[in-house]
Amino acid sequence: MRLHVERHPGADPVLLVHGFATTGALTWEATGWVSALAEAGRGSVVPDLRGHGGSDAPHDPADYSPDLLAADLISALDEQGLDRVDVIGYSMGSWVALALVGLAPQRVRRLVVGGVGTVEQFGHWGVEAVRQAILEGADTLPADSPLAPLLSSLREAPGVDREALAACATGMAQHPLPLASSVPTLVVAGETDPVAQDADRAARLLGAELVVIPRRNHITTLSARAFKQAALPFLGASVSV
Repeated sequence: MRLHVERHPGADPVLLVHGFATTGALTWEATGWVSALAEAGRGSVVPDLRGHGGSDAPHDPADYSPDLLAADLISALDEQGLDRVDVIGYSMGSWVALALVGLAPQRVRRLVVGGVGTVEQFGHWGVEAVRQAILEGADTLPADSPLAPLLSSLREAPGVDREALAACATGMAQHPLPLASSVPTLVVAGETDPVAQDADRAARLLGAELVVIPRRNHITTLSARAFKQAALPFLGASVSV
């Protein structure tokens, strides 16, 4: 599996794991995370998960699971010559980051997960409905589904491999969420994020600290200054944002 990985300069790089139907650059560069880490003297490693961005995009659901995507991250760390890193994941990337802890806890020093609760969204809203929304732009999801606006936007997105995204959603939904962590963990959730509405329970299951960002939803939490102000000190980095 060929992965596209960007390495940004700085000491003790942080592995940044994006969510579904986006890319590393859109999630972490466009929202100021890479520059915030750089101002704190930290580098970053920003992969595109399989099925996304510049990475290989298989169309078989069997090629997608939290463990498979986490194994890709281990390969990326090996290629970058990094033995142990801090990790930040968001949305689906949080599940991949937690799977990484399960597969190779010795590779993760500290973990920040954002935009998650205890519900696997693809299966919860119906895998076939999600597939149709991705492949056909169909209005198969309830209007109150947090996936509906995201999948609607795919209709306008250039260069998106919809077959790969449909396979990713189908494959990920077939596996239990990795709700366990053996490393110091911080959970961050937007106050109005329906995906993370039970983040308090997720934090208890993970033995994690919880930070709730006021008045932020699933999209706007990612770029919130308060998210960075919580995560960077947790990772031992200074805050200048």
